[in-house]
Amino acid sequence: MTADTIVWLDYNNAPEQRAELACDTEALRAGLLDRLESVLLYLFPSGLIRGNKFYVGDVDGSPGKSLVVELEGPRRGLWKDFADDDGGDLIAAWARSRGLSTRHDFPRITDDIRQWLGYSPPVSPSLRRDVRTVPMDELGPYTAKWDYVSADGELIACVYRYEPPSGKEYRPWDVRARMWRAPDPRPLYNLPALVKAREIVLVEGEKCAEALIKAGFAATTAMNGAKAPVEKTDWTPLAGKSVLIWPDRDAPGWDYAEAAARACVVAGCTAVAILVPPSDKPEKWDGADAVAEGFDCAALIAQGERRVVKSVRPLLPTFTLGALLDDDSPLPPDIVEPRVLTPGGMLVFGGAPKVGKSDFLLSWLTHMAAGATFLGMRPPRPLRVFYLQAEVQYHYLRERVKDVRLPSHRLLEARANFVATPQLRLILDDAGLAQVIPAIANAFGEKTADIIAIDPIRNVFDGGDGGGENDNGAMLFFLSQRVERIREAVNPDAGIILAHHTKKLGKKQFEEDPFQALAGASSLRGYYSTGMLLFRPDETRSTRQLIFELRNGAAIPQKHVDKIQGEWREVDPNDRLVMKDYGERLDAERRRKRDAILQILFEESGSGRCYTANQFAEAFEGKAGLGGERTIRERVSALSTQGYIKYFRNGVDYGLPSSGRTKFGYLCVEGMVLRTPAGDPDPATGEITIRELAVLPTHYKCPHSGASLPVENPDVWVYHDDLNDQETL
Repeated sequence: MTADTIVWLDYNNAPEQRAELACDTEALRAGLLDRLESVLLYLFPSGLIRGNKFYVGDVDGSPGKSLVVELEGPRRGLWKDFADDDGGDLIAAWARSRGLSTRHDFPRITDDIRQWLGYSPPVSPSLRRDVRTVPMDELGPYTAKWDYVSADGELIACVYRYEPPSGKEYRPWDVRARMWRAPDPRPLYNLPALVKAREIVLVEGEKCAEALIKAGFAATTAMNGAKAPVEKTDWTPLAGKSVLIWPDRDAPGWDYAEAAARACVVAGCTAVAILVPPSDKPEKWDGADAVAEGFDCAALIAQGERRVVKSVRPLLPTFTLGALLDDDSPLPPDIVEPRVLTPGGMLVFGGAPKVGKSDFLLSWLTHMAAGATFLGMRPPRPLRVFYLQAEVQYHYLRERVKDVRLPSHRLLEARANFVATPQLRLILDDAGLAQVIPAIANAFGEKTADIIAIDPIRNVFDGGDGGGENDNGAMLFFLSQRVERIREAVNPDAGIILAHHTKKLGKKQFEEDPFQALAGASSLRGYYSTGMLLFRPDETRSTRQLIFELRNGAAIPQKHVDKIQGEWREVDPNDRLVMKDYGERLDAERRRKRDAILQILFEESGSGRCYTANQFAEAFEGKAGLGGERTIRERVSALSTQGYIKYFRNGVDYGLPSSGRTKFGYLCVEGMVLRTPAGDPDPATGEITIRELAVLPTHYKCPHSGASLPVENPDVWVYHDDLNDQETL
């Protein structure tokens, strides 16, 4: 090689890469901050969010609270591990959680983050200048383009249409993020016109919207048309507007219209309706087709058939005395007779803690769903009841429901008409309404709810500016802006039942006006149409008073009620049978002992111990208030006859010794789990692995003959509470 052929490379003259790299890094950091909570739970699944901080044990994701990440304020996304005084930003956290170094592995780290965020690789400045004219994924050049702008005219996003041989494709471009993606949240189309318009036509797709806009209508669409994710679209610009939804004439179009209608109601539209496309039009016919063929769109929009989702009501309806006297139309039928709950009415059901409100309400609502009378309260037919409850978790709700005694011939209706939520972990703010309203609207298919019950309002309360449930202004906000919005969105004629707690009042105060006991009383009482209280006048007795206050009907005398053998019944407060108090004490003792035996058997199996009847009587004689051996054996026998205790004879399958000569075997209760060591301790840690085995019965005691019989289905437990009512202790 000669000197003439030598090419000298001066690396000091290489193009500057740092600015572009810094720009890409900042975009990744911003993307991680936008989805901070999701990023943290992805990196550290064992972490916990508490208030405005995220906690985890260390950068390896161990459970604990040594590593803290800020979730709010100017330090959002910064973390510090107080165990080793380490810290940094989200990119450093990503690297450390993957065992990588930001100094030596940075390209690998950014590629990993970019792939998780769904970002395309960084492009050169020359490509960035004309990136939207470059064919995407071999789709070819775009054939149409629509701009989404803010109310002030600032460009937010662009949607491009491509027409490859495989069919139409759409690609959104986020102008602010400079990425091929939809903005978050997604804006509505034609926002500057929506601000000025009072009546808006919502269609499916930008092409259709543009056609109607050119025809002189204030039209808009959600980005991505019928496939638009409703929950990711910002519908708030439609608040206070009257919206007519014009769907394409096909099933996806109507589904889109239904979802969009619910979103419009939640957003606060004054009126919402879905236009029914003419039946003589072809499949997929839409507004753009109508404009193209010269169809009279104005007449269709003004007078066409529609399904009204929410209607505008007169602000101040007025009636002359003559009109009231001359109106002989029948009264609307009660939802619950006699005038307990009327169409569009609100009933507040109050009571002190532990008085039995939720148990009473559950029994009442299931009877209404079955079309059955409950304590003199009658539904005209089986009602559709949505029970939005925020207190009892699923398994315990299921347990309570199975204890409700319904007429067998009414059970079929109740099974479908009663819909309940497990314990809610939300409040009824805008985000909560966005979850609750669709759930109620979809609960009964094409039909609507007759009753919407919320139990208790304390757990879902949202007072607007932060006032509590005892603040009258906050309570009024909750009733008018939260509860009423649910009713308007689901069924304006539905009856609302709110379970609420009561304050403590003196006996004289309670006798003078018991409804003063409701928390937030003045605004709450001024709003409801019916008040109902469950009150225990004597804490030594189980009898309660059921007190009514009706605005829409004649007064209902108060009732004395009690739960007897699993059923709420009306009782005579003057009934004083000889030895009744003594008998009640004996019954309570029997129930306590029964519960104690069942609980002991359950807890002992969790410690690896199971018993035959004789072994249990010997082991617990004189303990837990169960009495002597003979008493314990008699109670175990009675519980076996009632179905609370069954037996299993295959003890060897669980690592237990043979049950001996007993004809029944080991005692077993529902849900019993046997926990035993699975082997020797670990030599390194000394920890012992515990094996858990669900214990299933093999035999039961026949309630009629007392014989030991094999069970047909070990997963089914049937209780016979009434068989041993006369048994003495």
